[in-house]
Amino acid sequence: MAKLMKRKELEQHLQDLDGFSKPKILLEQYETRAHIAACMLHTIESAYGDLCQKTVLDLGCGCSVLGVGSVLLGASYVLGVDIDEEALQISNSNINQFELNEVDLLHADVKILPLILGDNKKFDTVVMNPPFGTKHNKGLDSLFLEIGLQCLSDKGVLYSLHKSSTRDYFHRKAPSWKVDARVLAELRYDLPATYKFHNKTSVDIEVDFWRFEKKN
Repeated sequence: MAKLMKRKELEQHLQDLDGFSKPKILLEQYETRAHIAACMLHTIESAYGDLCQKTVLDLGCGCSVLGVGSVLLGASYVLGVDIDEEALQISNSNINQFELNEVDLLHADVKILPLILGDNKKFDTVVMNPPFGTKHNKGLDSLFLEIGLQCLSDKGVLYSLHKSSTRDYFHRKAPSWKVDARVLAELRYDLPATYKFHNKTSVDIEVDFWRFEKKN
């Protein structure tokens, strides 16, 4: 069995990836910072073994930081899905930079993904940093979760980042989704000034790192 890459080394690799050149506010395009992505992925593999030799769905993949990192930690296959073609072009460049053959990209609206994939395409693990569901995208964070859970295999697990203010809501929803839900860590998401209306150089957002596991 291959030795697990150290978290710091993974973070250094992820720092080399290209991010959004012109992020779209309507899609809440914020990059998953290399440090947070490395912490997430390293925990997923070192604590639970949910990446190595697993099939992974990177939902709302953006520039594929989580997808590339999943392969670097041993994922056998990753499907990155995003509604934005420009983001997928950046993803493709990042994937080619690492000469990865284990990643496919799909241009699709998350809402219809289960219909596109059908019953034959289920994943061991879903990883995502979905829109936080603010303002015009209210409820989108919950929709991403529900779609991700539909794309899991019977014993699949989903890992995601959500604003800490939604913690009680997701704990209440978990039983209806038939999943065991746990907050693995409380993080501070250092969000740099990305859009014109941002009047601060950066903002720290309190974020929960979740693990949702299907009940047998």
